[in-house]
Amino acid sequence: MAYLRWVLGRLTAAALTMTGVSILIFAAVRAMPGRYSDLVLGPLATSADKAEAARRFGLGGSLPEQYGHWLLNAVQGDFGISMASRSPVSAEFAARLPVTLTLTGLALAFTVLIGIPLGVWTGTRGKGGGRAGRLIGSLGLSVPEFVLGSLVVFLFTRYSLGLTVGEYVPWSEGPLRSALSLLLPACVLSVFCVAAVARTTRDAVLGVLVEPHIAAAVARGESVSFIVRHHVLRNASIPVLTLTATLSAYLLGGAVIVERLFNAPGLGSFLVDGLDRRDYAVVQTGVLLSAAVFITTNLLIDLICGLVDPRISALAGKARS
Repeated sequence: MAYLRWVLGRLTAAALTMTGVSILIFAAVRAMPGRYSDLVLGPLATSADKAEAARRFGLGGSLPEQYGHWLLNAVQGDFGISMASRSPVSAEFAARLPVTLTLTGLALAFTVLIGIPLGVWTGTRGKGGGRAGRLIGSLGLSVPEFVLGSLVVFLFTRYSLGLTVGEYVPWSEGPLRSALSLLLPACVLSVFCVAAVARTTRDAVLGVLVEPHIAAAVARGESVSFIVRHHVLRNASIPVLTLTATLSAYLLGGAVIVERLFNAPGLGSFLVDGLDRRDYAVVQTGVLLSAAVFITTNLLIDLICGLVDPRISALAGKARS
């Protein structure tokens, strides 16, 4: 029962956060300098042309009326019409979503499959592993994506290294070819996340290794691999899961830069074009969906952490009471 109350509290907090984010997105977009009618219709547009554009895209009423109209339609799955392409925003996003999902999915897979084992390995290898972990973490965390991405673009366009840059292959022409066309940008996008997860995993493993139950397991003669699998990984998983959820938002933000560098037609580059054109519907939808993904991911991770360690939900319930 206490766990159900904690889950209900988390769901309520997620809904309130999503509502607050929608208000901030709407206000921030409307506060941007330069209006759509000024940038797209040009300085020679008449007042009648501007009024017609405002009526067509639902920009004629007061700001509260515009927000209510937009939010009501967004909840029903209608994200409006793109001012630039004059087509439904949902159709534009659906055409670009596979690119960004494949890119961030590959980057997240590299993060989990490389970062966690690397952190466990460096955490259980004594001083040598510690130095290697700090070196890998420092390099991965300190190199910006645009620097690393520019270097990769130069090397793979200057020399024949087996992979091409800027040639995206759609899913309809083969999922494997499509994934390979996004392999380089996914590797660039995952470097920071791999380093962060490896560093966090290593610190969590080192923290668990000094616990008394680990000394008891060693005294019982259990092997190192058994101790790591049955005693270390579960107790060290909470901070790693929390960081992985946070990095999901980073991957969505980093995709904007990587898609631009590698000419991938995903949501990130489309969102930047929408900002340049003051395409309100595109920007609002892109940021709202990114926030929804981040909030949902964090909610799921919270629920998983509550199942892995029941003390989390119990302590949260005591704090509220």
